[in-house]
Amino acid sequence: MKTGAVIVAAGMSSRMGEFKPMLNIGSISVAQRVIATLKQAGVNRIVVVTGYQAATLERHLSREGVVFLRNEKYETTQMFDSARIGLAYLKDKCDVILFTPVDIPLFTVSTVKTLLRCGHRLACPVCGQETGHPVLIGAEQVEQILKDTGEGGLQGAFSRLDTEMKTVPVNDPGILRDADTPEDFEALLQYHNQQLVRPVVSLSFAREVPFLDEKMMMLLQLIEESQSVRTACQRMQISYSSGWNMIRTLESQLSQPLLIRSQGGAKGGKSRLTPEGKRLLSRYNDSLKELREYAEFLYRKYFEDVF
Repeated sequence: MKTGAVIVAAGMSSRMGEFKPMLNIGSISVAQRVIATLKQAGVNRIVVVTGYQAATLERHLSREGVVFLRNEKYETTQMFDSARIGLAYLKDKCDVILFTPVDIPLFTVSTVKTLLRCGHRLACPVCGQETGHPVLIGAEQVEQILKDTGEGGLQGAFSRLDTEMKTVPVNDPGILRDADTPEDFEALLQYHNQQLVRPVVSLSFAREVPFLDEKMMMLLQLIEESQSVRTACQRMQISYSSGWNMIRTLESQLSQPLLIRSQGGAKGGKSRLTPEGKRLLSRYNDSLKELREYAEFLYRKYFEDVF
C-alpha cells in the first residue's frame, strides 16, 4: 500500500504570537517532530504545505526529505485550501493519505500505524471519546474532497462525502493536543516530557563519504514523477547544482547512469529514471521499511523496560 501525508503549515500563528512550526519541543521543532513520527511509521510520501514565512520554514526543513508546496494566498484562504493543495499533489501517488495540521505534533508512531492498518477509507483516531489527528483519507475520497465547495472547511467536506467517517480507538492523548496559544504550547511541553522513547532509524550507504540516503532517494522519486531535475530540486528546496552533484556522486559509485535525458523543444527537455534507477529506488524503500520494523523489534527486546 502506498501511503502519503499532508502537513498543513501555511497559517500565520496569530494566536500563538510566535511561528508555531519552528518552536522547539525538546531538541527538534514542532514541524520536524510531525515529520519524524510519520517517517518512523513508514509513510512513503510527505508533503508540507507552506505559506506564511514559507522560505524560512522550507530552509529549516530542507534536510527532512519532504516535498514543499506553497499556498501563495495563505492570508485570504482557509486551512481547507491548503489541504487541497497537498491532497491534489498526492491523489494519484498514494492509496491512502494522512492529513494533519502542523500544530498537533505529539501523536505517536503507534497511532499512525493503527490508522494505516484499520482498513477504512475515511477514519480519525479517538482517545477518551474525543477525536483528533491525523485523519486517514482514501484516494477515492480525495477526489471528492477536491471537487467540494469547501463550505464549513475540511470538516464540512468530510460530512458531504459518500463515505462515513469511522473512528479508530487509540491510547494516545497526543492526537488531541495542539499549540494554538502559549498556554497550549506549555501543556504540550509538559506532555512531551512524559512520552516514551522510540527508536529512530535512517539508512545510508558510504565508501569514503555517504552517497546514498533518504534525501537522495527522495530526489530520484521526484525526478521520476515530474520528469524534471529542476522541478524535483525546487520541491526539496535544494539548488539545481546540488541536485546534479548528488546524482553524479551516486552514479560514480554505481558505475552506471541513473537518468535518461531527452532533448526538449519549446517546453524544454525531460529526465526520467533508467530501469536501474527504478530498481535502486524500490530496493532502498523496501529495505528501509524492513530495517525500521526490525529496529522496533530490537527496541522491545532490549530497551522497553529501560525507558
